[in-house]
Amino acid sequence: MTVDRLNLLLLLCTLVLLVAVAAVRLSARSGLPTLLIYLGIGMALGQDGLGIGFSDAELTQVLGYAALIVILAEGGFSTRWKHIRPAVPPAVVLATLGVAVSVGVTAAAAHWLLGLDWQLALVMGAVVSSTDAAAVFSVLRKVPLPRRLSGTLEAESGFNDAPVVLLVVAFASAGAMDRSAESWLVLPAQILLQLVVGLVIGLVIGRLGAYVLRQVALPASGLYPIAVLGLTVLAYAIAALTYGSGFLAVYIAALVLGNAGLPHGPATRGFADAMAWVAQIGLFVLLGLLVNPGELLEDFWPAVVIGLALTLVARPLSVVLSLLPFRRPWREHLLMSWAGLRGAVPIVLATIPMVSGVEGSDRVFNIVFVLVVVFTLVQGPTLPWLARRLRLGDSDQARDVDIECAPLDRLHGHLLSVSVPGRSRLHGVEIAELRLPAGAAVTLVVREGSSFVPQPTTALRRGDELLVVTTDRVREATERRLHAVSRGGKLAGWLRRGGSSGLSRTVETEQLGGGWSPLRSPAD
Repeated sequence: MTVDRLNLLLLLCTLVLLVAVAAVRLSARSGLPTLLIYLGIGMALGQDGLGIGFSDAELTQVLGYAALIVILAEGGFSTRWKHIRPAVPPAVVLATLGVAVSVGVTAAAAHWLLGLDWQLALVMGAVVSSTDAAAVFSVLRKVPLPRRLSGTLEAESGFNDAPVVLLVVAFASAGAMDRSAESWLVLPAQILLQLVVGLVIGLVIGRLGAYVLRQVALPASGLYPIAVLGLTVLAYAIAALTYGSGFLAVYIAALVLGNAGLPHGPATRGFADAMAWVAQIGLFVLLGLLVNPGELLEDFWPAVVIGLALTLVARPLSVVLSLLPFRRPWREHLLMSWAGLRGAVPIVLATIPMVSGVEGSDRVFNIVFVLVVVFTLVQGPTLPWLARRLRLGDSDQARDVDIECAPLDRLHGHLLSVSVPGRSRLHGVEIAELRLPAGAAVTLVVREGSSFVPQPTTALRRGDELLVVTTDRVREATERRLHAVSRGGKLAGWLRRGGSSGLSRTVETEQLGGGWSPLRSPAD
């Protein structure tokens, strides 16, 4: 690598990056999933395009793992624990029992319909059984589903990468089919152990990191996103080196850190989102370079057959069996079956048998590549339509506010930057009606490009930006109060949800910081 080659490489990578960024706009207008555009860019640069030769499956696997770490970390940062907490039990069952059912059904279809030997069939089933976190997160941001449903899909896509990676490695290992029956019975215990280790390490790193970042004020706000992302990578590395699941550790650590109320939270999520975009662009372009387009036509119909078996049989069966104890309505079963989106994860996992030297693994890679492209084209654009047809949309749900916290170290206080989104119930609420804890005050409102100091009777509007100054003692209580009013309106904390009964409720003094006491409602 010389300076001249470095300059050429930087020019090429920058051009690809800018084209990929511009392609996002094209994707938004056309409805074409961005991953297909990025794959197309990689294929255009490859052997059948501009002639860039690339066939290093091992390097693709390594870089793919690195990209998945960043993508999973961003998914954890952007996931609200209060939304997915009720959905964790069904998500865990989907990520374990559901994956096992999907692997078995898909492997049987690959063996009996395509004639693959059992090792390749099991590898195929394991590779395509995991839903893709990046694809699910990106689609759910456009589809206003009920929180119970969207939380289940988010948690499942974050959890199921870990057991699937372990299964693919086990099936692709040399002599996998020569194992004794006892060794196959030990495999679930080994997978469970790795998941437990990854879970524990993710929780420890997340909680310890959150505690340290709260106690140590960093000298620059830009250091917080770097530190938080670094902690998630640390969780992955420690778990991977201690026979644990690194992917589960990074997701859990990011989930804990993203919900810990750390300073500059929105900035951290924005940084993670940008890094995830870079990871996705690089990963998909690299995967497009690795594939040989001339070989894909031969495996088009096998990919369609496996995709139909996966989408119409394996996924619905795994959803029904996994959610049977939770008694979910059939409409949710149907939507969750169709929402089992595949993306970068299956293609990256398909490089594992290639690196392991499994015979016929090149064909598995081609089938998985075509399957992801074809069924992403079908499932992604039709998911919002299906949600509307099943009347599972939740477009009227109140949006929550975005709050960014900047510590004021020498003043022993915090400056909160609050954005009022379009569907927030803060709209129309007067400053005095916020009833913030004693020690907190709204000091500035920015509206339509101009700023002013609000009066107690100033009514907030959609799109407003607020600056709220709080002391250390009531910072968390202030944030909770703002979130509560954003979701429930000015009567949040006074009436039961919906308010139809007219019964007053006691407001927790912890939430309000002891700054006020509600009166009894007239109905009482």
